[in-house]
Formats: sequence, structure tokens, C-alpha cells
Amino acid sequence: MDGNPRSDETPETQAPADSEAEGASSDTQAEAVQDGEVARLQAELEASRRRVNELARGLQVLTKDQEEFKQRITRERERMLDVERGNVARTLLEAIDELDLVLANSQQDASPLVQGVRMIRDSLLSKAQATGIERLQVVGRPYDPNLAEAADMEVTPVQDDDQKVVAEFRAGYRLKDRIIRPARVKVARYVAPAQA
Repeated sequence: MDGNPRSDETPETQAPADSEAEGASSDTQAEAVQDGEVARLQAELEASRRRVNELARGLQVLTKDQEEFKQRITRERERMLDVERGNVARTLLEAIDELDLVLANSQQDASPLVQGVRMIRDSLLSKAQATGIERLQVVGRPYDPNLAEAADMEVTPVQDDDQKVVAEFRAGYRLKDRIIRPARVKVARYVAPAQA
């Protein structure tokens, strides 16, 4: 056997071994490409999930802001309606005051005209109260500058009556929590009696 290759070892018989090696390396390359593709798709999926979560949070914030805006607009509308009701009520209250003045000057008169004026006054007052306007009760209570204007003062020797409202010149009214017209009142002021 000289150094020549054997006749059974031809280049064709060596080719399958090379093709098996190439096939194994191509499988490894395919797996590597497939793994890379899977990793890329997983990264894209995670990025898409993060983006969906961001958009969902943004939508929640936007929905919350929209609800708060609606509530703020509703509160502002109610406040403006209350202001307008108060403006209309002041005009109505002035008419009631004038009727009260007429009735105060004709207390002894029981004529049908006076009774008619009293009915009109009571009707106007009840309609004002039906809209949420209520008359302030200040006589006999401690003076509160938020509810009444002190128009006069009366000296009193009783210490417990100091700073109490003793008379009302003009009625005060409130609409919900807002004073639409303060009462005009006389307030007692304690002065110790003089010692002889």
C-alpha cells in the first residue's frame, strides 16, 4: 500500500461527513436566528405592554380630569344661579319691606284693604321661602356682624344682655349659606349703673 488513497475512500465518501457538519452548524445558526427572533419579539411585546399601560394610565387621568371639570362647571353654574336668585330676591325683599312698613303703620286697622296687603305680603314671603330664601332670626340673640348691621345702640343695666340684638329695623335674609341681605338691628350695650 503505497501512499495513495484507498480506492474506497473517494471524495464522494468524504462529502457526507462534511455535509453533516454543515447541517449541524446550519441548525445551530437557525436556532440562534430563531432565538434572536424570539428575543426581539418578546422585547417588542414587553414594549407594547408598557405602552398600553402608559396609554391606559393616561386615559384614566384624562377621564378623572374630565369628571372633575364637569363637577367644577356644575358647582360654578349652581353658584351663578344662587347669585342671580339672590339678586332677584333682593328686589322681592324690598317689596316685602314696604308692605311690612304699611302693615306696621296700620296695626289697629282691621279693614279689608289691610287684610289684603297682609295676604299679599305673606304670599310674597312664602314664595321667597319656597326658592330657598329664609329670614334670619336675630332678635334676642348675640350680635353677629356677619348676619346683621348695627344701626343703633341701647344702653342696658343687665350684664347678660350686653351685645344682644334688642330690635330689628329691617329683616335679614339668607339663601343657602350666603347672606343676601344682612338685618339692620339695635344692639344692647351694658353700662354699669352709677353708684351714689
